[in-house]
Parts: sequence; C-alpha cells; structure tokens
Amino acid sequence: MIFRRKIKKILNMKLAWLLILVAVLFLYPVNTECSDTSQTVNCQEVAKIHSSVPSNLNKDISVLYLSCNHITLDKNDTVILCQYNNLSELYLNNNSIVVVSNYSFGKLSQLKILDVSNNYIKTVEKAAFAGLNELQILNLQNNKITTLNSDVFAELNKLKVLNLQNNFLKDFDVEVKFKSICIKLDGNVWTCSCDLLSLQHWLNSSTVITENENNTMCPIPVTLKEYPIKDTNTLNCKQMGISGTPVSSFTSMNTTYGTTYNYTNGPAYSGIRRIGKSWTFLMGVLAVILSTTALIIAAIKFPTWYRYLKSYNHRRLQEKEESELFEETFTPQLCMPSHTSETNEEESIVVFEQFRPYVPEDDGFIEDKYIDP
Repeated sequence: MIFRRKIKKILNMKLAWLLILVAVLFLYPVNTECSDTSQTVNCQEVAKIHSSVPSNLNKDISVLYLSCNHITLDKNDTVILCQYNNLSELYLNNNSIVVVSNYSFGKLSQLKILDVSNNYIKTVEKAAFAGLNELQILNLQNNKITTLNSDVFAELNKLKVLNLQNNFLKDFDVEVKFKSICIKLDGNVWTCSCDLLSLQHWLNSSTVITENENNTMCPIPVTLKEYPIKDTNTLNCKQMGISGTPVSSFTSMNTTYGTTYNYTNGPAYSGIRRIGKSWTFLMGVLAVILSTTALIIAAIKFPTWYRYLKSYNHRRLQEKEESELFEETFTPQLCMPSHTSETNEEESIVVFEQFRPYVPEDDGFIEDKYIDP
C-alpha cells in the first residue's frame, strides 16, 4: 500500500514538471526559421542548425547573418550566395569552413563587410576574394592559415581593415599598395628572417596602421621575442640582396636595450661580431688542406733531404778522420820530451830534412832543345 502511494506521488511530480515545460514553450516559442526584418536576415539564433547557405531567403537582402552554423562554403554554397548579389554585409563566422576557394564571393560586388573568423580555414586560394571591389572590412582572425599568396588581396583596392590575428603565419609577401589600411597581425608565429623583409618594408613604407603593434612580435628566434616585427633590423638582408633566404646574421636593434642580437648566436655586446659556423667550417677546411699539402711535400722531398744529410755527415766524418791523422803525424815529434837540456844542432837538421821533400838542385846549365846531345 505504501509502495503504491510513493509511485503515485512520483507520477504526480513528473506530470507537474511536464505542465510547466509546456507552459514555458507556449509563452516563449522557439523560432525555427531565420528572422527577416526589412533588409536584414538573421540565421544565427535559431534552433535549426544550417549545414549550407539557405536558398529560400529574400534575394534583395543586404545583411545576412549565418554565424554559429555548420556551413562549409562548398561549391553549392557559392552558387547560392551568388543569388544575393545585393549583400553589403555577410557574416560567416563560427562555421566549419576549411578552404576559401577561388571566386567564392565573385558575384557579391556590393559587399563591404565580410567576416569569416573563428573557422578552420587553412587555405585561402589566390582568387578567393576576386570580384569584391567594394570590400572595406575583411575579418580572417582565429583560423589556421599558414600561408597567403601575395596577390590574394590584389583586387581589394578599397580595403580599410584587415584582421589576420591568431593564425599560423610565419611570413607574408605583400605586393598590394593600399591608400590607407588598418591591419592586425598579432597572435601569429612570425619568424624574424629575411623572409619577413617584404612585410616589414610594406609596414614601414606604406600608409599602414598596425594595430597592437607592440604585441606583434616574432616568437622565432627566442632572442627576438621582445621585439616588434617593425623594429627588427634587416640591413644585412638588403646588403646581400636576399629576400626569401634565412641568414644567420639577421639582427635586431633597439636603443632602449642597447644590445645587438644575432639570429643564430644569441646576444652579443655592441661592437663585437662573433664568428659564424660557416667561417669556423671554412677555417677547418683550410687547415686540413694546408696540413695535407705539407705532408705531401715532406713525403716527396724526404729522400733528397735524407741523402743531403747523409752526405753532409759523411763529409764531416772524413774531415774529422783527416784531422786526427794529421795530429797523429805531427804531435809525437812536437811533444817528445828532451833527454838533455842541450840540443844538438845536427839532430835538429836531421829531423827537418827527414820531412823535407826532395827537390833537384839547379846545376846552372840551360838545356837547349836545338842542340844535339
């Protein structure tokens, strides 16, 4: 009996909650269609999630909100968008776009604001924004863009705001000259090398306003993390005429810190230029070449030098033997002790004559060869 009462009580509570829910839905009905007010269509606050651009909207609308859906901007979406050729504002943020293909907005010649932020965009093709001659604001932030073609913004002559925040850009070769533009570049993985020379030249020489300039830095290399990309010194790149080849001598100068940073070798004191690895390698190769040459020359000349040394030693030995022989010949007579204090003159003469060579005496006669003997 008690068990039945508990079950009945639970069922009554569930019924009460169900009645409350029905009442709420009746008072606040959920909109399942895009709200259409005058020239603006809003499809971002509906219960129905769109996987493609709606095709049943008023073709004369000027503002279209398609945020927070699952639109991929494929070929079918491109065809449908071309029907709304009076659009001046298009919001496709927070969708599932991965690629912005060529001529995706080719028929929207009146478009002034395009927002494709917070998507999964990795590729922006060269002619993705072709035909948007009136575009003034382009938002590409919070995507996964790694590279941009230098001509991707070539036809956007009236562009005033370009947002490229929080992507994966390392460098950007810009060839478009805008009259005046505000650009946001922070949150990317800019690499301070000669590849960045074109972008730096564009930022410094043209009428460009870099928003969050002090936060637009190079995470790579680590030694230049505190320097904005506009302040890095690319003088060495200009002198070598390189635009697109990273070099080890890329430096950054800042008068506040008074320190010179080397791209490869890190910080160095001002006025000191460290020898790079290429110079060390060159010196090592030169040392090996010189030592090898010296060994080859020594191997070739060694027999000659050996014979010369041997003959020199032989001559020295021969001279030494002759000197010893001379001493043995003359020394006994000179050093012979005398038996008597008185020396006989005849003995001295005999000793002298003993070593005197024989010379025939001249008899005073001259031999004439014409006289017969």
